[in-house]
Amino acid sequence: VSQVPVAEGKSVQQTVELLARRLEALGADKQGTFGVDCETYHTAAALGTQGQTGKLMYVMHNSEYPLSCFALFENGPCLVADANFDTLMVKLKGFFQNAKANKIESRGTRYQYCDFLVKLGTVTMGPSARGISVEVEYCPCVIANDCWNLLMEFMQSFMGSHTPGIPSVFGTKHDSVYSPADTMVQYMELFNKIRKQQQVPVAGIR
Repeated sequence: VSQVPVAEGKSVQQTVELLARRLEALGADKQGTFGVDCETYHTAAALGTQGQTGKLMYVMHNSEYPLSCFALFENGPCLVADANFDTLMVKLKGFFQNAKANKIESRGTRYQYCDFLVKLGTVTMGPSARGISVEVEYCPCVIANDCWNLLMEFMQSFMGSHTPGIPSVFGTKHDSVYSPADTMVQYMELFNKIRKQQQVPVAGIR
């Protein structure tokens, strides 16, 4: 999962369309849509000991896994629960409070190209588009490091110089089996990166 910068002089939507055209030119077929969303919860102030910052927890959903809900702590474990977890979070509001303004999601089109699955998404916070996400999966392989070079080669064919480096989540996996939770960790990192970019004031804009 990686972020693609917006092309110079183009909008987010125009850049997404440009990437889609490149994929279609390769021979990729549209396979419906996808969505990943993320809500931020922070530990309730009453629980935080003096001088300590509250921990953030991210509750995420992915349309590829409609019966699952993912709860992630930054630099911490990823809990995979069933979809009823959302109702549990409502009951836990004494411990975790929803930072409502912080909901972020990526929605877009799924493409199939031979054994590759590509998801091209527009990342939005509230009404505005904030960035572009690209998720690429090589379906026959479950050991991430075994197919990284192949993934790189394929990504270069439509992402060019914006092909990402190896994801940090691979560093801890080595030869173990890749899981849906690893994808969600990458989305969480991407969403947090996009959030931080929005907070940086841009010089020269009045």
